[in-house]
Amino acid sequence: MTPDEIKAWRRALRTELLAARVALPSETVAAHRVAIDRHLTRGFPNLARGVVAFCWPYKNEFDARFLARALRDHGAVTALPVVVAPRTPLAFREWHPGVTTAKGVYDIPYPVDSPTVTPNTVLLPMLGYDDAGYRLGYGGGFFDRTLAVASPRPIVIGVTYEMAHLETIHPLPHDIPVDWVVTEHGIYRRDDARLLFLGAPPAGEPSALSSPVCYAGEMDPGYFGTDAPKDAD
Repeated sequence: MTPDEIKAWRRALRTELLAARVALPSETVAAHRVAIDRHLTRGFPNLARGVVAFCWPYKNEFDARFLARALRDHGAVTALPVVVAPRTPLAFREWHPGVTTAKGVYDIPYPVDSPTVTPNTVLLPMLGYDDAGYRLGYGGGFFDRTLAVASPRPIVIGVTYEMAHLETIHPLPHDIPVDWVVTEHGIYRRDDARLLFLGAPPAGEPSALSSPVCYAGEMDPGYFGTDAPKDAD
């Protein structure tokens, strides 16, 4: 397909995927959230010592606010993205209950006057994801622009549901893949331009799923600190 054909195909696919997600029963969305929280807590225990950016949930997306609260309780700083201007990289501002917010794109809240921070990790919702770890978003391109210039580049964990899986999104030159994908089924790591399913991390030792390197905290020892949070469930 040509780039224009790919863009048209993606527009139609976004509509289809969003409609399917919106149609999910609230009980299913809640159960997926609990499972994803568990996988993130057990699989990435050192998040609690970092600056973690997440997105306010939109139309049955994974709701990271429960996990964010647990991470803050163990020392993390949590942040939300802010659209500074059209076609520019995002900023990230600290957020916790009590921070003043306003409504932005899609009426999603963003922090108004809290400090700007640099995230170590981004929990990035995905409307769709493919076998190579590329994300289908809502078409604004904000995160691709942000990651393209981020220094240091954060670890990007795509969070979504298994129903969002695609064989390919037909990536274009501006598309940037995520480092990890977490769904209600478990954790995927991007290896050699392909997603490798690691499974659901068991309770206890977080590195049991694979060897020698599996989890974000192990990629750079001490990067996030060493204290592990309690299970968010």
